Amino acid sequence: MTPEAAPLPSVPRRRPAEPGWLLPVASVVLAILVAWTLAALLANWSGAADALVRAGEAPEAGRIAAATMALERPVVPAPHQVIAEVWRGVFGFPITSKRSLVYHAWVTLSATMLGFAIGSVLGIALAVAIVHLRSVEASLMPWIVASQTVPILAVAPIVIVALGAAGFTGLLPKAVIAAYLCFFPVTVGMVKGLSAPDAIHRDLMRTYSASKPQILARLRWPASLPYLFASLKIAVAANLVGTIVAELPTGAQAGLGARLLAGSYYGQTIQIWAALVAAAVLSALLVRAVGLAETATLRASGGPLATGGRR
Repeated sequence: MTPEAAPLPSVPRRRPAEPGWLLPVASVVLAILVAWTLAALLANWSGAADALVRAGEAPEAGRIAAATMALERPVVPAPHQVIAEVWRGVFGFPITSKRSLVYHAWVTLSATMLGFAIGSVLGIALAVAIVHLRSVEASLMPWIVASQTVPILAVAPIVIVALGAAGFTGLLPKAVIAAYLCFFPVTVGMVKGLSAPDAIHRDLMRTYSASKPQILARLRWPASLPYLFASLKIAVAANLVGTIVAELPTGAQAGLGARLLAGSYYGQTIQIWAALVAAAVLSALLVRAVGLAETATLRASGGPLATGGRR
């Protein structure tokens, strides 16, 4: 009797390759550029036609279309004008020059990071208090929600004047205003995250005579990490907006808000748009940095990664 053949080891099936991200991103960027170019064409058409008439040239459609892309002070600058201004602001001057976008971005980033730290710590502390003390939840949570109904443009001058009267100027007032926009999403997200563990898990910890700090450190905090980082991504973007808004009423001489203000004073729309693009890029980099910190933290803690739980 011949022995039965041993079964061949099963070969794991190979996952199908995921679609690349380059094509979708390129398609969105191309759509934005096309829409932007059309908006510049339409917004600048009448101004370009008038300029040709004043120059004694025939206002033909082709000439007008070409002129809309080269106006010195357009209503809506063309994409290539903004890109050229950003390139000149980043690489055309030393980073210590007040004409450098890198210099202004660094000034804004400094206040943003300080405000982000203040707002994050405050939001986490409020969330811990709200989860553990019902009286704090009943007394503070309505005021926390109501605080976000006040426009930041109304809050910023009040904070700057009050802190200035107390002798605090420069970076701190801008950081406080940025923290005002930052702490709310962190508080709400952390309240949800710290409450995420099931009651049966909390009861099990209590049967082991775990104290509230131990339950917080070993059960609530690990469960809240995905909620925390999702909130931080929202908070860091709002924080940057708060910093830029805080730079406007102070008449600041440095920062992306100062670039926006100077551009509006002198009608330099290309400079305004370049500062907006720089702010958008800076915000994307900050959100990406939080995402990298999330992946590293969840990997180190053994939790599911931010990429949908894949290892």
